Amino acid sequence: MAETRTEALHQNAEGLDIQAPDAILSFLANAQIEAAQAVRGAIPAVAKAAVIIASRLKSGGKLAYAAAGSSGLMALADALELPGTFGIQRERIAILIAGGDEAFRTLAGGPEDDIDEASAAVAAAGIGEGDCLIAVSASGSTPYAVRAIEDARRRGAATIAIANNKDAPLLRLADIAILLETPPELIAGSTRMGAGTAQKIALNMLSTLAAIHLGHVHDGYMVNLMADNIKLRDRAARIVAAISGRDKHDAARLLEKSGGAVKTAILLAAGAANADAAEKILEGTGQKLRPALSAIEGSMGQKASVLKTEPEKGQQGD
Repeated sequence: MAETRTEALHQNAEGLDIQAPDAILSFLANAQIEAAQAVRGAIPAVAKAAVIIASRLKSGGKLAYAAAGSSGLMALADALELPGTFGIQRERIAILIAGGDEAFRTLAGGPEDDIDEASAAVAAAGIGEGDCLIAVSASGSTPYAVRAIEDARRRGAATIAIANNKDAPLLRLADIAILLETPPELIAGSTRMGAGTAQKIALNMLSTLAAIHLGHVHDGYMVNLMADNIKLRDRAARIVAAISGRDKHDAARLLEKSGGAVKTAILLAAGAANADAAEKILEGTGQKLRPALSAIEGSMGQKASVLKTEPEKGQQGD
C-alpha cells in the first residue's frame, strides 16, 4: 500500500527530538500555519457544500456529522456550537462518532474500523432523503466514515466528504469532495495536528457560510443566536442595539417583547406592530433580516406618503 501524505515524514522532522525547545515550537507553529493555508484551495468545494447544507436545513432536513478519532472531535466541536451560535435546533443536528459516548473518555482506535457500528448509527439517526451527512477523515479511508457515507447515500441523503489525502475513497463517494492538501505532519501520522487544524477551519467555514445562506448572520452579527446564559443574553442586547440604533436598555426591553428572538426585536425597533407581525414579515423573507427591514421601511414610507396626501381635518377636497 502506497504511503499517504498524512503518514509521510515532514521535511523538518529529522533530529526534531534533539532540537532546542524554542526551535521545536517554531517548527510546530509553522506546520500549523502551513496546514491552515491548505484550506484556501478547497474554497470552491466548501462553497458548493454550504449551499447543499443550507437547502437541506431550510427544507426541514437534518445535518449529520460522521467521523472517528481526532476528526470526530473536530466534527463534534463544530456540530455542538451550531444551536447556540446560529439557533439551529438541536434535534436537527446528528453527531455520529466511532465508539459512541465512550469516545469522549477514551477515543480508542478500534471503533474506527467498526463498519457495523457506522451503519447502526446512520440508521438510528434516521438519516435519509432530505438530510445531509458530512463525513470527515484525515486519511480519507477510515472504515467508519466510509461506511457512514455509503449508507447515507443509499438512504437518499446528500453527502459531503472532508479528507486530507488526494484520491481517497471517502472523496470519491461523496456528492461534494473537500480535499485539504495539508503537508505531512511534523510528528508523522499525528493528524490531530495539521490535518485536524485544517479540518476545523473547513468545518467552521462550511457551517458559517450555510448559516449566512439561511439568514442567521447580518453584518457579521449572529442574529439567530440562542441566548441561554448571561453572556449570550448580553450579546443579544448588544446586537439589537447595534443594528437598531437603540440604547442597550431599550434593546433589552425589545428582546423581552420578542421572547429573546434577536431578529424579531430588531424588527420591533424598526416599527413592526408586534412580535407576531415581525415574525410574519420574517417568514415572508425566508428569515432574512435585511429584506425584512426593507419591507418595514417600505410600508412605513407608503404610510407616510398616504398621510401627506390626505386632506387635513376640516379641509375639503376638490
